[in-house]
Amino acid sequence: MYDLLITNGRLVTPDRMFEAQIAVQDGKFAAFFAPGALVEAKETVDAQGHLVYPGIIDCHAHLNEPGFEYREDFETASRAAVAAGCTTLIDMPLNNDPSLMNKEIFDLKLSKISKHSYVDYGLWGGLVGDLDDKLDSVKNNMADLEDLEACGVAAFKGFTCPNGPLFPTVNLGNIRKALEILKPYNALCGFHCEEFGQVLEREKEAKAQTELSRTEKIRAFLNAHDVWTEYVATKNVIDMARATGGRVHICHVSHPMVAQAVKDAQHEGLPITAETCPHYLGFTEDFVFEKGGPAKCTPPLREQEDVDHLWDYVLDGTLSCVGSDHSPAADEEKDNATKDIWQAWGGLNAIQFFLPMMFDMAVHQKGLSPMLIARVMDYNPAKIFGFYGQKGAFEIGFDADIVILDPDKSWRCDQEKLYTKGHVSCFDGLTGKGAPTHTFIRGELVAADGSYIEARKGHGTFIRPKHSK
Repeated sequence: MYDLLITNGRLVTPDRMFEAQIAVQDGKFAAFFAPGALVEAKETVDAQGHLVYPGIIDCHAHLNEPGFEYREDFETASRAAVAAGCTTLIDMPLNNDPSLMNKEIFDLKLSKISKHSYVDYGLWGGLVGDLDDKLDSVKNNMADLEDLEACGVAAFKGFTCPNGPLFPTVNLGNIRKALEILKPYNALCGFHCEEFGQVLEREKEAKAQTELSRTEKIRAFLNAHDVWTEYVATKNVIDMARATGGRVHICHVSHPMVAQAVKDAQHEGLPITAETCPHYLGFTEDFVFEKGGPAKCTPPLREQEDVDHLWDYVLDGTLSCVGSDHSPAADEEKDNATKDIWQAWGGLNAIQFFLPMMFDMAVHQKGLSPMLIARVMDYNPAKIFGFYGQKGAFEIGFDADIVILDPDKSWRCDQEKLYTKGHVSCFDGLTGKGAPTHTFIRGELVAADGSYIEARKGHGTFIRPKHSK
């Protein structure tokens, strides 16, 4: 007798959809049966003809613990994540204090977050440069990278743009050295690509302009982070991959010109992968003018033509993953009444509608197959970040992470009802169709009908990648 049986569902994989029953034993996929087959189980859940995915993996999220719990912590973010169908997420090494830059900080972070996560999780390790030559400044962590790799981080994250003292910017020398160190481990290095000098000078010039209107300030912000800052940094990082042979991942690609640079590198045979986010696929710079600070992120939202064209690179596989880039803030940090675009926190509260938003845009608005979701939010992230073999597919012995999604279920983002700690979201009032009815992690129900199950706090566990040399 099996522990759990999911019946009457349409299973969705990257290349097909089919009807089958799912049998779960000891938290793993144990068997798949034809519809109508008589199977005994302790618990049976009727999927009612809805779509069934092998969990959802969010490869890019900032949960802010430790150090910035006033914005978010693992409990509040992970409960929002599971309510939206996420079963595994990979947390960024910032915004943390201290940032995740060495083994000691890794141990500290894991001791805190393991107590109250609803969702299974991997961790990005930090990749930082020298801030300056002062004795008390954060130094680069090249000497700590191998220890972090041994700890089991899923990837390493660096910033090429101005980023503050807690997570200092990497220069090309840092990037090249890190790729050389980590190549023997087949480890992945991901980068926020905006070129330091352009951003520094263009922001300085824009902020020096006085007595600008709200609209003029937003235009100045968008101009300071134009596509050339992203493109040049991406090309530089690709060159370092070419020089070293190290694996590189370009985070949150916002523009087709950047995606084309990635595509060219992939066609050259370089070990380059890349991701984008739902907000770059569904929203334009007009949204920033409308919403102000709550819609501020970097790279920023682009023009309609760019948004439309970016989908081509998702469909052809250039952009192999979609991540939320959830980067929350305290409500006052996104308050348009007291903060202009420069003063507002740069990041979106996005995790609770990650899957519903992407499903609605892809399937209902674009008329694309639900299989695309399985490809960019299940299979590809699991493969790229080393979780395949445990996560990301309907395979015997894999973790029984299951999301039952009603493709016609209506949803509405109400920022007052978010499970995250902050309650300012630029997506407030957004509506769509396609939402989870059940979320299982390792065979345990952790959320149902848009609500997390409080008793599952602490059910989430740390996932190590299965890198191979």
